[in-house]
Amino acid sequence: MSKPEIDAVVFDVLGTLVDEPAGIRAGVRELDPALDESRVEELLALWQQHIDHEQRRMADGVRPYAPSDALDLEAARLVAEATGVDDPAAVAALALSARRLPPWPDTAAGLARLAERFPLIGLSNASRTALLGLNAHAGLRWHQALSAEEARTYKPDPAVYRLAVTVAGLPPERLLMVAAHAWDLRGAQKLGLRTAYVARPVGDPPTSSDGFDLHAADLADLADQLERLDQLEQLDHFDHRVRTSGSFQS
Repeated sequence: MSKPEIDAVVFDVLGTLVDEPAGIRAGVRELDPALDESRVEELLALWQQHIDHEQRRMADGVRPYAPSDALDLEAARLVAEATGVDDPAAVAALALSARRLPPWPDTAAGLARLAERFPLIGLSNASRTALLGLNAHAGLRWHQALSAEEARTYKPDPAVYRLAVTVAGLPPERLLMVAAHAWDLRGAQKLGLRTAYVARPVGDPPTSSDGFDLHAADLADLADQLERLDQLEQLDHFDHRVRTSGSFQS
C-alpha cells in the first residue's frame, strides 16, 4: 500500500477516544447499586445491542432517523425495565450516562500532540448535544467536532464521512480516519479516506481481509508513525530535487 500523505486527521469518538462501556456501566450501577457485576455486564450488552441495531436500521433506511439522545433514552428504558425500575428521573439519569464517558489514558496527550501538526476533526454518531457533553466531560479538544446528526443518518453511511471531507475542503485521500472499529474504517475507506486502526479493549479489531493504512497501539504510537511518514516524505522530496537538478540547490 502506498505511503499516505495526510493533511487532516478525523477521529471517531465513542470507543476510540472515550471508554463508552465504562460510562454506561457506571450509569447502570447508579440505577441499581445492588446489581452484581455479571448482571451489570448483561445490561450493558442489552444497551449496546439496542443502540447498534437501531442505528443500523436507520442507516439502512428501515427506520426514520432519530438522534442518539432518543436511542439512549430507549436503551435506558429497556435496562430500567429489566431491573424493575420505573422511576422516570432514574431512567433519564441513566440515559445521560452516555454523555459521561471517561477518556482513555492517552487521549488528551495524544490529541494535543497530533493537533500541533494537523487539523483535528471529531466525527461521531453522537448527537450535537451529546457530543458537546462528551467533549466537555472527557476534555476533548478539537479544531472541529461533527455529529452524524448533520447527515441525519449513522456511520457507516457515506454521508457521515462526507461531512468531514466537506469541512476539511480536501480530497478524501488527504484525510486520515482514525478509529478502534474496523467497521468504521471500512466505511471511511469506501469514500476514499485513508485509515488508521487504533487498538482499544472495546474496539472491533481488523480481520485478515482488511487493508488499513496504519495500525497503532495507541495515540502516541500513531503520532510516532505519522512523524516518521512525514520525515520519509521530506526525504523523498529531497531525493527528487537531487535527481532532477543533479545537485541540491537551497
